[in-house]
Amino acid sequence: MVINRKYPFVDQSYKPTRNDLVCLFRVTPDSMSIKEAINNVALESSTGTWCEVSSNKKYVNRLGAKAYAISGNWVKVAYPQELFEENSVSNILSSVAGNVFGMKCVKGLRLEDVKLPAKLLKSFPGPRFGVEGYRKILKVKDRPLVGTIVKPKLGLKTKDHAKVAYEAWVGGCDLVKDDENLSSQKFNPFEKRAAKTLEMCDKAAEEVGEKKGYLINVTAEAMLMLKRADIVKELGGKFVMHDVITAGFSSLETLRQHSKLGIHSHRAMHGAFTENPEHGLSMMCVADFARMAGSDSLHIGTGIGKMRGGKREVAEIREEIEAMRVDKTAHRLEQDWQGLKPTFAVCSGGIYPGHIPYLMKNFGKDIIIQAGGGCHGHPDGTRVGAVAMRQAVDSVMKGETLEHYGRSHKELWDAMEYWGKVRF
Repeated sequence: MVINRKYPFVDQSYKPTRNDLVCLFRVTPDSMSIKEAINNVALESSTGTWCEVSSNKKYVNRLGAKAYAISGNWVKVAYPQELFEENSVSNILSSVAGNVFGMKCVKGLRLEDVKLPAKLLKSFPGPRFGVEGYRKILKVKDRPLVGTIVKPKLGLKTKDHAKVAYEAWVGGCDLVKDDENLSSQKFNPFEKRAAKTLEMCDKAAEEVGEKKGYLINVTAEAMLMLKRADIVKELGGKFVMHDVITAGFSSLETLRQHSKLGIHSHRAMHGAFTENPEHGLSMMCVADFARMAGSDSLHIGTGIGKMRGGKREVAEIREEIEAMRVDKTAHRLEQDWQGLKPTFAVCSGGIYPGHIPYLMKNFGKDIIIQAGGGCHGHPDGTRVGAVAMRQAVDSVMKGETLEHYGRSHKELWDAMEYWGKVRF
């Protein structure tokens, strides 16, 4: 192989091998050519530095990244898998999403997707339960799961928090979760909340004859997080919630290794680096790493509610985390998931019963439809709001429109009257 001395990390004749990790970047150079900027990105994210060093060895050169496919500002970069520690998301990110984002040579740099080689991917545990595991625990065969978030997200005392959760479960929610910023504040301490809310979970399940789940937020310093997960297990809980971005992927990996509970991953703070189309990481990358590290369920957006993220993006992310193999698209790399279980996609953020036909049409039945305000904001309260959510799911499962089904289901009808009809 002839090395380009000017751009040694650019080789457009290179063909990636099955042992390469491949990244898709969008590069916006600053005061230099696109090829020079790409070379700098590839060297900094692998074996190079800003100048020649006397300590370099010939055998190191073969481990250098190779930018091989350049199309405008888009580039694919291949990295030998030997560069990465197995079963370590943080190590991968420290290379391909580390120093490169602070380099002067780029005005913008966005990591759009990552494709992992089989051996490296198999070193990760993936979800313990995933889609089928959740369905087995909750005994729900083929409809979307229905969930809610206790609202107000902060401020409720433990007794009132548990009461809100109970009303949602009795009304028809399969899952109730804490919000991302509720941990162990004085007004609602963790141990007290876990005991009381799981008690109400069992009470609701017995009353309605359905399995129910509580996704309680265990996010904390690592040792305290594991202690909290153990408390949940001792109390009979089946799930925990974890703020995967604010706590970090290593924290998720620790929780996955330690706990035998289902892990719901909240993506709070992702928008700090996923929303700029020219800089940062895509939500697709977050989803990839969450599945690898062990998220059993993950927020992906809705394409229609209050959060950013269009229909196509959300649909591709759902496919990425639930399929066993995905094909490449304009901004997604192909990936064989090597048997890692699927992560359950969660559609949440500003939705109510009227959105459910849209969600099921575009994202299928293997989703968790999670409404906070769309449940508790019903004019007749939380329990009736949960009833309306389930009725909306039932109407789609039966092939009926919400308008037709709502004529004989007052709770759904009132929700539609209150929030209005969704056109799509």
